Amino acid sequence: MPSPLPGMDPYLEDPSRFPIFRKSLIASLYQLLLPGLVDRYRARVLSRQFESELVLFTSVQRFQHDEDFIEIRSRTDGRLVTIVDIVSIVNRTTSMGRDAYLATRTLAQSEKASVLELDLVTQGKPPLAFNRADLPPHQYLSIVSRANNSTTHECFPASLRRRLPKIRLPLATDDRDTVVDLQVVFARAYELSQLEWQIDYRASLPVDVVLSPDDREWAETLGRAYGL
Repeated sequence: MPSPLPGMDPYLEDPSRFPIFRKSLIASLYQLLLPGLVDRYRARVLSRQFESELVLFTSVQRFQHDEDFIEIRSRTDGRLVTIVDIVSIVNRTTSMGRDAYLATRTLAQSEKASVLELDLVTQGKPPLAFNRADLPPHQYLSIVSRANNSTTHECFPASLRRRLPKIRLPLATDDRDTVVDLQVVFARAYELSQLEWQIDYRASLPVDVVLSPDDREWAETLGRAYGL
Protein backbone atom coordinates (compact mmCIF):
# COMPACT_ATOMS: atom_id res chain seq x y z
CA MET A 1 0.00 0.00 0.00
CA PRO A 2 1.23 3.56 -0.68
CA SER A 3 1.92 6.14 1.98
CA PRO A 4 -1.11 8.26 2.99
CA LEU A 5 0.92 11.44 2.43
CA PRO A 6 1.27 12.97 -1.06
CA GLY A 7 5.05 13.49 -0.75
CA MET A 8 7.48 12.73 2.05
CA ASP A 9 5.95 10.81 4.96
CA PRO A 10 6.97 12.37 8.32
CA TYR A 11 5.93 9.18 10.13
CA LEU A 12 9.15 7.70 8.74
CA GLU A 13 11.21 10.26 10.65
CA ASP A 14 11.77 8.04 13.66
CA PRO A 15 15.16 6.63 14.78
CA SER A 16 13.86 3.07 14.53
CA ARG A 17 12.34 3.54 11.04
CA PHE A 18 14.41 6.06 9.12
CA PRO A 19 17.58 3.91 8.73
CA ILE A 20 15.44 1.16 7.16
CA PHE A 21 13.72 3.66 4.87
CA ARG A 22 17.03 5.32 3.99
CA LYS A 23 18.57 2.01 2.91
CA SER A 24 15.50 1.27 0.78
CA LEU A 25 15.69 4.76 -0.74
CA ILE A 26 19.30 4.23 -1.80
CA ALA A 27 18.40 0.83 -3.27
CA SER A 28 15.48 2.34 -5.20
CA LEU A 29 17.61 5.19 -6.51
CA TYR A 30 20.25 2.73 -7.68
CA GLN A 31 17.68 0.55 -9.46
CA LEU A 32 16.15 3.53 -11.26
CA LEU A 33 19.45 5.15 -12.23
CA LEU A 34 21.38 2.09 -13.36
CA PRO A 35 19.72 1.45 -16.77
CA GLY A 36 20.55 4.99 -17.93
CA LEU A 37 24.16 4.83 -16.75
CA VAL A 38 25.54 1.53 -18.02
CA ASP A 39 26.85 2.85 -21.38
CA ARG A 40 29.25 5.47 -19.97
CA TYR A 41 29.35 4.93 -16.20
CA ARG A 42 29.76 2.43 -13.40
CA ALA A 43 27.47 2.91 -10.42
CA ARG A 44 27.81 1.12 -7.10
CA VAL A 45 26.51 1.39 -3.57
CA LEU A 46 29.19 2.10 -0.98
CA SER A 47 28.92 2.50 2.78
CA ARG A 48 30.43 4.71 5.47
CA GLN A 49 30.71 3.47 9.03
CA PHE A 50 30.98 5.63 12.10
CA GLU A 51 30.11 5.69 15.78
CA SER A 52 27.95 8.14 17.70
CA GLU A 53 27.59 8.63 21.44
CA LEU A 54 24.71 9.38 23.77
CA VAL A 55 25.85 10.78 27.11
CA LEU A 56 23.61 9.73 30.00
CA PHE A 57 23.83 10.69 33.66
CA THR A 58 26.16 7.86 34.67
CA SER A 59 27.27 6.30 31.39
CA VAL A 60 27.89 6.78 27.69
CA GLN A 61 26.02 4.71 25.11
CA ARG A 62 27.75 4.13 21.77
CA PHE A 63 25.95 3.33 18.53
CA GLN A 64 27.40 1.96 15.30
CA HIS A 65 26.06 3.41 12.04
CA ASP A 66 26.30 2.08 8.50
CA GLU A 67 25.06 4.52 5.83
CA ASP A 68 24.90 3.68 2.12
CA PHE A 69 25.50 6.17 -0.68
CA ILE A 70 25.84 5.87 -4.46
CA GLU A 71 29.08 6.45 -6.34
CA ILE A 72 29.05 7.03 -10.10
CA ARG A 73 32.36 6.69 -11.98
CA SER A 74 33.40 7.00 -15.60
CA ARG A 75 33.55 3.60 -17.26
CA THR A 76 36.57 4.55 -19.39
CA ASP A 77 39.01 5.94 -16.81
CA GLY A 78 37.39 5.24 -13.42
CA ARG A 79 37.14 8.94 -12.59
CA LEU A 80 34.60 9.82 -9.86
CA VAL A 81 31.77 11.74 -11.52
CA THR A 82 28.92 12.04 -8.99
CA ILE A 83 27.99 11.01 -5.48
CA VAL A 84 24.34 10.64 -4.46
CA ASP A 85 23.83 10.82 -0.70
CA ILE A 86 20.92 10.98 1.74
CA VAL A 87 21.04 12.94 4.98
CA SER A 88 20.16 10.81 8.00
CA ILE A 89 18.73 11.81 11.37
CA VAL A 90 22.14 11.16 12.94
CA ASN A 91 23.84 13.38 10.34
CA ARG A 92 21.59 16.25 11.43
CA THR A 93 21.52 15.67 15.19
CA THR A 94 25.05 14.60 16.22
CA SER A 95 28.49 16.08 15.57
CA MET A 96 29.93 12.65 14.75
CA GLY A 97 27.19 11.98 12.22
CA ARG A 98 27.64 15.41 10.66
CA ASP A 99 31.42 14.95 10.38
CA ALA A 100 31.02 11.51 8.77
CA TYR A 101 28.53 12.85 6.24
CA LEU A 102 30.66 15.88 5.36
CA ALA A 103 33.74 13.67 4.95
CA THR A 104 31.99 11.86 2.09
CA ARG A 105 31.14 15.20 0.52
CA THR A 106 34.71 16.49 0.94
CA LEU A 107 36.04 13.37 -0.77
CA ALA A 108 33.78 14.00 -3.76
CA GLN A 109 34.86 17.63 -4.01
CA SER A 110 38.55 16.70 -3.73
CA GLU A 111 38.09 14.51 -6.81
CA LYS A 112 36.15 17.28 -8.59
CA ALA A 113 32.90 15.30 -8.61
CA SER A 114 29.33 16.53 -8.37
CA VAL A 115 27.12 15.78 -5.36
CA LEU A 116 23.38 15.26 -5.07
CA GLU A 117 22.18 15.56 -1.47
CA LEU A 118 18.66 14.47 -0.50
CA ASP A 119 17.57 15.87 2.86
CA LEU A 120 14.19 14.46 3.95
CA VAL A 121 14.59 15.10 7.68
CA THR A 122 13.18 18.04 9.67
CA GLN A 123 14.86 17.63 13.06
CA GLY A 124 18.34 18.89 13.90
CA LYS A 125 20.41 21.07 11.58
CA PRO A 126 21.22 20.53 7.90
CA PRO A 127 24.87 19.47 7.53
CA LEU A 128 25.49 21.78 4.58
CA ALA A 129 25.64 25.40 5.73
CA PHE A 130 24.71 28.16 3.28
CA ASN A 131 22.23 31.04 3.06
CA ARG A 132 18.72 29.67 2.47
CA ALA A 133 16.84 32.94 3.00
CA ASP A 134 15.77 33.25 -0.65
CA LEU A 135 14.24 29.78 -0.85
CA PRO A 136 10.45 29.37 -0.72
CA PRO A 137 8.96 27.84 2.43
CA HIS A 138 9.78 24.14 2.58
CA GLN A 139 10.29 21.22 4.92
CA TYR A 140 12.65 19.17 2.72
CA LEU A 141 15.45 20.09 0.35
CA SER A 142 17.48 18.39 -2.35
CA ILE A 143 20.76 20.09 -3.27
CA VAL A 144 22.93 19.69 -6.35
CA SER A 145 26.55 20.87 -6.17
CA ARG A 146 28.19 20.62 -9.57
CA ALA A 147 31.80 19.67 -10.14
CA ASN A 148 32.54 22.83 -12.11
CA ASN A 149 30.85 25.14 -9.57
CA SER A 150 30.96 23.59 -6.10
CA THR A 151 30.28 26.88 -4.29
CA THR A 152 26.87 27.37 -5.94
CA HIS A 153 24.03 25.07 -4.95
CA GLU A 154 21.01 24.21 -7.08
CA CYS A 155 18.13 23.72 -4.66
CA PHE A 156 14.95 21.71 -5.09
CA PRO A 157 12.70 22.49 -2.11
CA ALA A 158 9.75 20.28 -1.21
CA SER A 159 6.65 20.99 0.82
CA LEU A 160 5.03 18.40 3.07
CA ARG A 161 1.70 18.83 1.30
CA ARG A 162 2.99 18.31 -2.25
CA ARG A 163 4.67 15.53 -4.20
CA LEU A 164 8.44 15.40 -4.10
CA PRO A 165 10.19 17.17 -7.00
CA LYS A 166 11.98 16.01 -10.11
CA ILE A 167 15.71 16.67 -9.78
CA ARG A 168 18.46 17.15 -12.36
CA LEU A 169 21.33 14.80 -11.56
CA PRO A 170 24.64 15.99 -13.07
CA LEU A 171 26.97 13.48 -14.70
CA ALA A 172 30.15 14.20 -16.70
CA THR A 173 30.54 17.82 -17.78
CA ASP A 174 30.21 16.81 -21.45
CA ASP A 175 27.02 14.84 -20.80
CA ARG A 176 23.49 16.04 -20.18
CA ASP A 177 21.83 15.71 -16.80
CA THR A 178 19.59 12.78 -16.02
CA VAL A 179 16.25 13.48 -14.32
CA VAL A 180 15.37 11.80 -11.03
CA ASP A 181 11.68 11.78 -10.13
CA LEU A 182 12.07 11.73 -6.36
CA GLN A 183 8.39 10.91 -5.78
CA VAL A 184 8.71 7.74 -7.88
CA VAL A 185 11.86 6.80 -5.95
CA PHE A 186 10.08 7.45 -2.65
CA ALA A 187 7.10 5.29 -3.62
CA ARG A 188 9.38 2.36 -4.52
CA ALA A 189 11.38 2.75 -1.33
CA TYR A 190 8.25 2.92 0.82
CA GLU A 191 7.00 -0.33 -0.71
CA LEU A 192 10.43 -1.98 -0.48
CA SER A 193 10.88 -1.10 3.21
CA GLN A 194 7.46 -2.55 4.15
CA LEU A 195 7.30 0.00 6.95
CA GLU A 196 3.56 0.59 6.50
CA TRP A 197 3.03 -2.55 8.59
CA GLN A 198 5.13 -1.11 11.43
CA ILE A 199 3.65 2.40 11.56
CA ASP A 200 0.55 3.11 13.60
CA TYR A 201 -0.94 5.94 11.57
CA ARG A 202 -3.64 6.41 14.19
CA ALA A 203 -0.94 7.64 16.60
CA SER A 204 0.66 11.07 16.72
CA LEU A 205 3.72 11.88 14.67
CA PRO A 206 7.12 11.27 16.30
CA VAL A 207 7.70 14.08 18.80
CA ASP A 208 11.00 15.17 17.23
CA VAL A 209 9.50 15.89 13.80
CA VAL A 210 9.66 19.67 13.30
CA LEU A 211 6.45 20.91 11.66
CA SER A 212 4.14 23.85 12.20
CA PRO A 213 1.01 23.05 14.26
CA ASP A 214 -1.12 23.29 11.10
CA ASP A 215 1.11 20.94 9.12
CA ARG A 216 1.30 18.47 11.99
CA GLU A 217 -2.49 18.43 12.37
CA TRP A 218 -2.91 18.04 8.59
CA ALA A 219 -0.51 15.08 8.43
CA GLU A 220 -2.02 13.37 11.48
CA THR A 221 -5.52 13.78 10.04
CA LEU A 222 -4.41 11.94 6.88
CA GLY A 223 -2.71 9.35 9.01
CA ARG A 224 -5.78 8.67 11.14
CA ALA A 225 -7.96 8.30 8.04
CA TYR A 226 -5.44 5.83 6.59
CA GLY A 227 -5.21 3.86 9.82
CA LEU A 228 -8.96 3.24 10.19
